[in-house]
Amino acid sequence: MPQDRILSMIGLAKRAGMITSGAQQCEKNIRTGKAQLIIIAKDISDNGRKAITDSCRHYSVKYIEYSDMYTLGSAIGAQGVRTVISVNDKNFADAVLTKYAASETGRNGE
Repeated sequence: MPQDRILSMIGLAKRAGMITSGAQQCEKNIRTGKAQLIIIAKDISDNGRKAITDSCRHYSVKYIEYSDMYTLGSAIGAQGVRTVISVNDKNFADAVLTKYAASETGRNGE
């Protein structure tokens, strides 16, 4: 299942130390150029989504909306929810984006 591959890649990136979570820390990573990809939970609040996406657009950082906050938290082995995750490695970011694009193509093609 495509979703599992994306969450697995996020988990691998976490184990490699290439993930930061939490809105404030992720916004800092966006501003400093550390963030290679931002993953936003689909069930984040509208205000939270706008703050992160505005920052991403301003600093030209790619972002995707994926999964829900409980599943994202679980994918990185966190207790509780995570609304925003920063992938801080280009190779992991590219791998997640590739798997995400493949999952979107699969959905649209059905």
